[in-house]
Amino acid sequence: MWTYLKRQQAYLILGVFLVVLSFIHTHISPYLRQLLILSGINIILANGLNLISGITGQLSLGHAGFMAIGAYASAYLSVFVTGPESFAFLLNILAGGCLAGFFGFILGLPTLRLKGDYLAIVTLGFSEMIRVILLNMDSVGGARGLPQIPHNTDLIWTAGAVGLSLIFIYRMMKSYIGRAFLAIRENELAAQSCGINITKYKVISFTSGAFLAGIAGALFAHQLSYINPSIFGFIKSFEILIMIVLGGLGSLSGATLAAIILTFLPEALRPLQQITQIDFRMIIYSSLLIVMMLTRPSGLLGKRELWDFKIFGAFRRS
Repeated sequence: MWTYLKRQQAYLILGVFLVVLSFIHTHISPYLRQLLILSGINIILANGLNLISGITGQLSLGHAGFMAIGAYASAYLSVFVTGPESFAFLLNILAGGCLAGFFGFILGLPTLRLKGDYLAIVTLGFSEMIRVILLNMDSVGGARGLPQIPHNTDLIWTAGAVGLSLIFIYRMMKSYIGRAFLAIRENELAAQSCGINITKYKVISFTSGAFLAGIAGALFAHQLSYINPSIFGFIKSFEILIMIVLGGLGSLSGATLAAIILTFLPEALRPLQQITQIDFRMIIYSSLLIVMMLTRPSGLLGKRELWDFKIFGAFRRS
């Protein structure tokens, strides 16, 4: 009976969410709609990296490379193979995610025996290698970039991808795979002594995070309708890393909240640039991050989730 009631509540919440989303999609300005779409893409990116660095404890700086693979693969298929049809768009998104996941598997298998700074250097080098290869590939535009990508990404597609990615990560965290990830993060030697195949679960984490980065890259390419290798530089990897550090390493809702904040914050500071004629946005942006790390180094939520707090726990019990 209790399971039936919970299922009915889930269906009701899903129905209300879809109605609200449809209303928002048709009644907000294109500028705000684009910000919401970018927020959704950043949520997928942040939680994909959080799965690797926050939950499994492996420092990766190559997330922009996996994003570039997903973006270019899906964009190439849309421009030269399938066209802009919706079903083809879905297949192209999955193809971009799968290709990025495959490269994550290929990279993770030999390199995840490394730890800490060494792993970060290898992943950063991989990301730059992908960018340089794309820069010299004439078949995808090279340094000119790839234009005329069908503008298929909208708020509905993005919300669906965000919801599925969060469910995927949450279910993985609650499974035996997620418990293995947490054991590796806390103490690799102790996890190995308990019979956990460390390399296997690291590769699973790395492949899953790369797959989500590829999905986000595919949505990003079909949102901008133009991509260039310079978009996926190492600065992009650091931006994603900042999101999970600000939200709290290992916190699903923390990374989601930080991704939304760091997407809207530069735009909220844009009027200041118009008033002073000087771009203070990045100075204020950086200063806020420094203050946050000094006052709360564990991030906004630390390793906890929103539903772990008392106010949300009271709603859950009621």
